[in-house]
Amino acid sequence: MTTLLPPAARVFVAGHRGLAGSAIARALADEGHEVLTRTRDQLDLRDADRTRAWLAAVRPDAVVLAAATVGGIMANKRFPVPFLEDNLRIQLSVVSGAHEAGVDRLLFLGSSCIYPRHAPQPIPEEALLTGPLEPTNEAYALAKIAGITQVRAYRRQFGRAYIAAMPTNLYGPGDSFDPETSHVLPALVRRFHEAKAAGAPEITLWGTGTPRREFLHSADLARACVTLLRSHDDEVAVNVGCGEDLTIAELAATVARVVGYGGRIAWDPSRPDGTPRKLLDVTRLRALGFTPRVPLEEGIADTYRWWLADQA
Repeated sequence: MTTLLPPAARVFVAGHRGLAGSAIARALADEGHEVLTRTRDQLDLRDADRTRAWLAAVRPDAVVLAAATVGGIMANKRFPVPFLEDNLRIQLSVVSGAHEAGVDRLLFLGSSCIYPRHAPQPIPEEALLTGPLEPTNEAYALAKIAGITQVRAYRRQFGRAYIAAMPTNLYGPGDSFDPETSHVLPALVRRFHEAKAAGAPEITLWGTGTPRREFLHSADLARACVTLLRSHDDEVAVNVGCGEDLTIAELAATVARVVGYGGRIAWDPSRPDGTPRKLLDVTRLRALGFTPRVPLEEGIADTYRWWLADQA
């Protein structure tokens, strides 16, 4: 098996318009690689035949599979079918198509939600499939677990150097701020910004504020993925995180400070909290020489500036 990404490689980044994919595409381009992309209008990755034909015609040196249907707790609860079926179709199309095109290097991006709801903390990679999943994102988690299994299957049966990474909660420029589908951090940025603009004396947030979460800036994720493409060749799906967490209440206070909202923060405990804690054990990633560079508050400010500019 080859374990290195060749210099000036031609890399197809599936999902290059998303938060993770756009950051990975920038990082690869900055290092001199040729980044190949396709929009959904040009190539719907759920279409196995078209995806297979395109990959066979282009034959990239490597593939990064960052394309996915994603969203926060509300979206996962309301729309489990696309979270399951879209992601399964994308994964099956791209991974099998890459194999048939002779692509030997592929990185699949999973999610930390694959781990059991009550996994040990920090969560080691070995915790996968050791307990029940968090019910609010079960469909998405099962799709991602299937993707990891698919990658392992191609390694075992065909000797492909296909690998998987399990990112923690991501944020950064390019994130979705849609109030119906966004993840917790951009949702908080938007809520506090709108409350500040309206002069609201109080804002009520979902849950109790007690769950603990870990957050990684998309630029740090991209650096980690390049590191994995260069040096990781094992069937273990490597955790990608910063190794530190905080409560949602602490996160909310940080976002309020960055946005400049001075009102009261209230909580609605009738709304779901999700998994009580989710902190990844990043021992394997750090052994490869990776350390994150973007402090959380600085990263939130960076994301907020990007969103304001995007709204202008």
